[in-house]
Amino acid sequence: MGQRYFRMKAAGALALVVLTAGCMGSDGDVSRMKVSPLGGLPGPGAEEAEAQSPVIGALKARRSVLPEGGPFRQVAAPVLEANSRAAESELKSARLRAEAQSKNWLPTIGPNVSLTSLSDAVASIVMDAVIYAGGRKKAEREFAKADVEVAAVNLAMDTNTRVHTALSLYLRAEEARETAQMLGTALEDMERFEWIMAERVKGGISDRSDLSVIRHKLARMQADYTNEVETAKASVAELDAMSVQKLGGVSGVSDFELPKGAVRPLEVLLAEAEKSRAVANAKIDRAGFLPTVRASADSSGGGVTGTIAPENPIGLGMGSRLDAIKATEEAAGRRVVQAREETGRQFAKLEAQAEALARQAGEAETLTAQARRNLDLFQQQYDAGQRQVMDVVGVYESYAAQARTRIARKYELARTRLEMARLLGVLADGSEI
Repeated sequence: MGQRYFRMKAAGALALVVLTAGCMGSDGDVSRMKVSPLGGLPGPGAEEAEAQSPVIGALKARRSVLPEGGPFRQVAAPVLEANSRAAESELKSARLRAEAQSKNWLPTIGPNVSLTSLSDAVASIVMDAVIYAGGRKKAEREFAKADVEVAAVNLAMDTNTRVHTALSLYLRAEEARETAQMLGTALEDMERFEWIMAERVKGGISDRSDLSVIRHKLARMQADYTNEVETAKASVAELDAMSVQKLGGVSGVSDFELPKGAVRPLEVLLAEAEKSRAVANAKIDRAGFLPTVRASADSSGGGVTGTIAPENPIGLGMGSRLDAIKATEEAAGRRVVQAREETGRQFAKLEAQAEALARQAGEAETLTAQARRNLDLFQQQYDAGQRQVMDVVGVYESYAAQARTRIARKYELARTRLEMARLLGVLADGSEI
């Protein structure tokens, strides 16, 4: 009878602790005892909190600006498939921590071993519940949620940076290949001019110094051609190392439209998530100076005991510590404002550069066409005996230089637009990330 009474008394004490914690909640909320369809105590789930996060929602709503089927998408897809995604592991870890913290309002159970005398040891189970913690438990859940948001933004930034790196390599390879193709055609023409001048020198018609000048120009053009070919090979090799398949067969440049106004840059989202985490951490620190009410029950039959004490000791420096906590919250808010200002300034600079490069690319296209017409005119005059070989060589050299400028402006504009897309975080679909 005594042993049965002991078990009933211990069970009653443990049940009392559970009911007290469930009714009051760890933060004094009378809302924990809503029974789920399965009869359990649901508590605030991490997935539900994540679904309500504006940061996670903004990330998932992002759509890639890279056209389907275009060369940029053909490069990005296999590169993302080969991504080791270390940031994904950090996100998974943060989600698990948030899931664990979502149940922090429940009582904790643990063993307790004590010596009743020099020879006897009593083992029991102790249930401990926090009845009131001044908002600490709620702040811990908010901190874990914000930690997930920070990890999610870091993953999105890591993914967009990887795509940007791959496409930058691809553009460098494409620019080198297009330049090498132009120089290859120019080399064939310069070799023909060099042969004509050599024959003229043999016949005593032209001076050997003119032949030396042409051969110098030819050697320099050959060196430029070789350098462009090697640059293309190195860029493609580096790109292949990032991908699950060879990308040397992809060619062309995709044109895409950037979203305007509706998409916040990833740096701003990161600052907002870090602000939420800093504010939650400040709430945890502030709650440490408030009294914490605990209830404990021991299965050995000791009944229910309660304690009221703050987590942190109260001393002469408490005021300064509270001021420091408040300053931390203010600093987090200012970092968000600073991030918005910096990204806004950076995007405005890139937008102005893109406009200028688009204008310069159009001018370079026009100047290249004019240089080509001048070259054709000099060629016709040379064939008619009205021009010397060196006149045609000089005009041809000017045409080749202008053609290189046109190619450079074209790819510089593409790189600038890619940088703008990376800043906005729209190089990959958020839902797929």
